[in-house]
Amino acid sequence: MSGGGVVGGSLVLDGVVRRGSFELSLDLEVGPGEVLGVLGPNGAGKSTLLRAVAGLVGLAEGRLSVGGRTWQDATTFLPVEERRAGVVFQDYRLFPHLDVLDNVGFAARSAGASRAASRRTARGWLERLGLADLAGRRPRDLSGGQAQRVALARALAREPEVLLLDEPMAALDAGARIEVRAFLRRHLADVAGPTVLVTHDPLEAMVLADRLLVVEQGRAVQLGTPAEVARRPASAYVARLVGLNLWAGRLDPWPPGPAGAGGPAVVRLDGGGSLAVTGDPAPSAGGRVLVSLRPSAITLHTEPPEHSSTRNVWSGPVAGMEVLADRVRVQVLGEPEALVDLTPAAVAELGVAPGRQVWLSAKATELEAYAGLPG
Repeated sequence: MSGGGVVGGSLVLDGVVRRGSFELSLDLEVGPGEVLGVLGPNGAGKSTLLRAVAGLVGLAEGRLSVGGRTWQDATTFLPVEERRAGVVFQDYRLFPHLDVLDNVGFAARSAGASRAASRRTARGWLERLGLADLAGRRPRDLSGGQAQRVALARALAREPEVLLLDEPMAALDAGARIEVRAFLRRHLADVAGPTVLVTHDPLEAMVLADRLLVVEQGRAVQLGTPAEVARRPASAYVARLVGLNLWAGRLDPWPPGPAGAGGPAVVRLDGGGSLAVTGDPAPSAGGRVLVSLRPSAITLHTEPPEHSSTRNVWSGPVAGMEVLADRVRVQVLGEPEALVDLTPAAVAELGVAPGRQVWLSAKATELEAYAGLPG
């Protein structure tokens, strides 16, 4: 945070955490000033990652360091109170018997500072974060958004080497979530050390994070910038998060001659059917590729399209429909199964309804094909 704090260093974790039958295994580095957003389904290991960094659970093997200092390895275990980690929980965890000023000053007070000194420190952070007018209030007198901002101020007042945010907006209503998201976006940019943000909200992660880590069943399945993850999801879970169709298959060998000279490549899909894709997709071992496609890039027809130059045409019955803001998402079974976005007017005009047979078409240029997991 500008105006004070520990000079940032990297968070490096290469280790395993075991809790009963569950195992979290990660190898990652978060640089100074970087915000790493961690996404994953329930039980994937997101909160376990934060607990391991904070020292609430230990590594079964491996090493954890922050700023070049070892926090845990085979011979070292730094206790919670010696780790300069600022933690913000989704339920705030403010002390109900203290006002905002003393809540924020708690870190300095617990480190041995006098009450006057801790209050001076706290007042400085509240002013820096635009929260000075809340100083005399008790937690019960704060809105959810105000309480969460005070919780962040308390975490930053500790001048942490690493900042850990555990679902910081999960308990907020929609209006407060927008306010706190803007607040975080404004102030996380000034945090000198690494920040790890665990969230279930893809919008939150896309807006706040420099990179995204997707964890499933205790393993990292994808790590990249928000744009990379949104464009090329590595699993069905990630595709659902970013609202894309995703299919896995095997790339047919290119025809003789220069790659692409014979037209679009063809991907034989695991669930049946095939799709033509443009470009020169580089398959993984065994020719495996993933193919992604925006639901809005698919055209829905109620009759077989005639005189169309589109290479990708297939049919299937409508299985379900869901209203999403200003559009209707239609699920169509077939080879492949697909999600299609239509306007409400188009649904009415075409007479789309569950059980109706429809035809889908998509231009090869709209499909994104890239290396998938080996078969």
